[in-house]
Amino acid sequence: MSISRIDSNQRMSQIVVHGDTVYLAGQVARGQSVTDQTRGILNQIDGLLAKAGTDKSSLLSATIWLCSMDDFADMNAVWDNWIDPANPPARACVESPRLATPDFQVEIMVIAAC
Repeated sequence: MSISRIDSNQRMSQIVVHGDTVYLAGQVARGQSVTDQTRGILNQIDGLLAKAGTDKSSLLSATIWLCSMDDFADMNAVWDNWIDPANPPARACVESPRLATPDFQVEIMVIAAC
């Protein structure tokens, strides 16, 4: 079975397609709040899924890292308005006090069918 890597560099690929499954790298976005960052991330995810020939209705799983679980409700408010309510993925959300840089408050990684 073939593997396709999209938007790659020496370190990583933003998208990996293996068979009928699309794996996205963890996504982060700049913004003043978790709400802003979550919106930016979900917009990026929409674009990457489209590039791989799929969309959020085909999500299989999502992993979300928050620097503080105090931001759980704010992140969920954005997530709940974005997600396809007829096709919610399996999901995990965990607290990770430090992400790649102190500016990032949330990171999201998803897997989808294509």
